[in-house]
Amino acid sequence: MCDTLCVRHGEGSWFAKASDRPPNEIQVFAAHPRRAGGGGRRRMQYIDVPDAPAHAVLGSQPSWLRGFEHGVNEHGVAVGNERVWTATRPVSEPPALLGMDIVRLVLERAHDADEAFTVCTHLVETYGQGGSGEADHDAPYFSSFLIADPTNGWVVETDGRTWAARPTGSGAAISNRISLGRDWTVASDDVPPGSDFDEHRHPRMPTGFADRRLGVTRARVADPEPVGLAALARTLRDHGPGQPRLPVGSDIDDFTVCMHRPDLRSQTTAAMIAHLRPDRAPRAWVCLGNPCLGVFVPTFPDAVPDALGSEAEWLRFARLRDRVGDDEGQAAEVGAAFAAVEIGRAHV
Repeated sequence: MCDTLCVRHGEGSWFAKASDRPPNEIQVFAAHPRRAGGGGRRRMQYIDVPDAPAHAVLGSQPSWLRGFEHGVNEHGVAVGNERVWTATRPVSEPPALLGMDIVRLVLERAHDADEAFTVCTHLVETYGQGGSGEADHDAPYFSSFLIADPTNGWVVETDGRTWAARPTGSGAAISNRISLGRDWTVASDDVPPGSDFDEHRHPRMPTGFADRRLGVTRARVADPEPVGLAALARTLRDHGPGQPRLPVGSDIDDFTVCMHRPDLRSQTTAAMIAHLRPDRAPRAWVCLGNPCLGVFVPTFPDAVPDALGSEAEWLRFARLRDRVGDDEGQAAEVGAAFAAVEIGRAHV
């Protein structure tokens, strides 16, 4: 489970993602410097691909994986991916690229959103997707992607090597379901002109677990009020109207953007908000663990706090999450304490 959105506003764009992963899987955030490609092969999680020069990137990375859940590069390109359930069975595919591999490669190779779209779709068509995305569970899946830069963006949804895409316009949101219908503007050659891409959605997979969350993130995109760090942090901390900062219930229709579902092998384990600005370095704010029980820490392309890349720090937030549990009073105390130290304003 995950939720990703982008909004174009004022000078540039804002990008945000909540990454939902197995609850005890460590996810750290680190800077990776610009790198000259050696012309050899680059090892991804399961396969090798030709190496290429790489831009400097900031990426959020489950500790056992080579790829990123989300990130931003030195040129202000941000990318995040979502697991989607499709008509094609990913378990039947051989090991190939993970969606997280694709996120990292796109960030390393793209100067802007249009180039990121080209890189993304080329990787999907050339190498395919396959292999488990979980360390202790055979869970292969295909991905959708949200790409943004200061002035442009793309939604790309896939079913194996098949894909469809549309520009984000003034903003877009994606979650764990195929969301494109006939509104795609470009697609792989095997997608018939004018067809409904929603036909690639798994016919027996319910969408309720994603629909409510999509409603929240799409409302944020459509809101005419100015967007910024505070507004996006509230969205990533969503637990529903009037709900306290507590784990959600068992009904899949109650799944919220900030996920607390260890019983379903899914919990928000990291989040990022990025401000993508023309002719200026991007800014990012990163949270380790559940946003509702965490703090968004500011980062810069050349100054990422060491604590964000520390497995020990991630585990501290996990212990806090487990200690608070469903205690509403403790959750409110933690939220108030972090609100007092959280740095950043919408205009920064």
